[in-house]
Amino acid sequence: MGLDQAQALYDLVRGDEQLTRALFRQALQDPQGTLDQLLAIADAQGLEVSREDITAYLNTSADDATRQWLVKARGGL
Repeated sequence: MGLDQAQALYDLVRGDEQLTRALFRQALQDPQGTLDQLLAIADAQGLEVSREDITAYLNTSADDATRQWLVKARGGL
């Protein structure tokens, strides 16, 4: 269930270009803060997802473009 919820969160973020860019910029400076922000978005949308679910999803299921920026933000994720 966690990865399904993380996928739903990912789809939500990807559907909002401005939010995607803001989270990307934040991740470059504050990866842990970005995870906190993602958890807050998930909570506001009624998605039950943990920090570990998000990290696992990004490490295993995300698309190539997402994996590329993860290399840049890897310090905290």
